[in-house]
Amino acid sequence: MRILLFGRSGQVGWELQRSLAPLGELVALGSDSRNGFWGDFEDPERVAETVRAVRPDVIVNAAAHTAVDKAESEPDRVRIINTLVPTVLAREARALGAWLIHYSTDYVFDGSGSKPWRETDPTGPLNVYGLTKLEAEKAILESGCRCLIFRTSWVYGSRGGNFAKTMLRLGKEREHLTVIDDQIGAPTGADLIADVTGHAIRKVMRQQTDALSGLYHLVAVGETSWYGYAHFVLNFARNAGVRLKVVPEGIIPVSTSAFPSPATRPKNSRLDTQKFKSTFDLNLPPWQTGVARMLTEIIGKPL
Repeated sequence: MRILLFGRSGQVGWELQRSLAPLGELVALGSDSRNGFWGDFEDPERVAETVRAVRPDVIVNAAAHTAVDKAESEPDRVRIINTLVPTVLAREARALGAWLIHYSTDYVFDGSGSKPWRETDPTGPLNVYGLTKLEAEKAILESGCRCLIFRTSWVYGSRGGNFAKTMLRLGKEREHLTVIDDQIGAPTGADLIADVTGHAIRKVMRQQTDALSGLYHLVAVGETSWYGYAHFVLNFARNAGVRLKVVPEGIIPVSTSAFPSPATRPKNSRLDTQKFKSTFDLNLPPWQTGVARMLTEIIGKPL
């Protein structure tokens, strides 16, 4: 099996290099050129040429414009990266008979209500990022290529910056922290996403049936707010012996309106994962399990 991965330097892409390597020959590309191949999504035609040159059995797209606030001021650029190139990948995948694995987001929904969103629920993105990701979903599904589209949310990794590292740093510097408590979701590790992607690819390649093609929700089990997430992180650190200036009572819950931003965020980011679990017969662990593992890796390292 030959696998072509785009976005190797991102949080999910970094973990995918590990999880996909045992499955076959892996060509992993970032936003630079490598061995004559092109991974920069701002040049769609060269990306298409790379797909034709590699002739993969599976294309995994972990590349995206994910700077949600910045996206509001550069919608044309975001649409090229988040919509146009995935559409090109779908076209090339169909021509080759390859599978396309693509990652999307809870931001395709409007964040209303409190029930976990199902794959069949009406969408209604609130910002440019969510809109361009939704456009990509539709284009891929309409292309007729064999695909797995995984919607996920609140993604973190031990590599690079993340919410937990920010809370640990601020917890050492400040006596009080204000954290949003009216946005609800499930922190989901890049390592978990990468590992279950590898299992899903093995299943579709073994069965070679179009019946598995489609859209799935993929997040860790459970839910919390950013405020609850911060409490978990700082309590874990305190119990691990990290010296913090902030005390539990010093973490103050506030509404989203306390932090105005260019892009509107959905308040309900819960995703129903029953379809994914039943189709691929995989267990998704509680969000606390992955966050605790990540914290164990980073505590004691410079933040």
